[in-house]
Amino acid sequence: MTEESNHEITSEPAKNLVPSFGIELFRDYLLPELLGEETPHILYWAGKDLARKFPLASFEEISAFFAEASFGSVAIAKEKKDELQIILSGNAVETRFNLQNSPSFKLEAGFIAEQIQTQRGYYTEAYDEVNTRKKEVVIVVKWDRKESVESEIE
Repeated sequence: MTEESNHEITSEPAKNLVPSFGIELFRDYLLPELLGEETPHILYWAGKDLARKFPLASFEEISAFFAEASFGSVAIAKEKKDELQIILSGNAVETRFNLQNSPSFKLEAGFIAEQIQTQRGYYTEAYDEVNTRKKEVVIVVKWDRKESVESEIE
């Protein structure tokens, strides 16, 4: 095998993934210590800001982003004309339930709210329904079909 052909095989950049433990340390222990009782609110708005920095065109892209960011897996459980119910699950979610009495998923809710707002063009908010007994998370996303984001820009 020549040096040139070996370079072609390995030319794809390797991803340096942070172990989920590192993410857990920051999000679930350090940030709450620094932010205090405002942590859930700040994490929600941080999720919205993060979504603006990483705009995604479809729910499939949101799903792929969640997997890559170690947020968990997302799947649409129910869809109405002005609401989505999204199940958040997977090893990352299960680990958070095992390590905390009442984990918050506000960062994820904010991220999804902003992505859906951008994709659908309506003002959107989301909240996390956390069932600690069942170790389940449902992110409920609601939008206002009367108020579009574009109408404010004009």
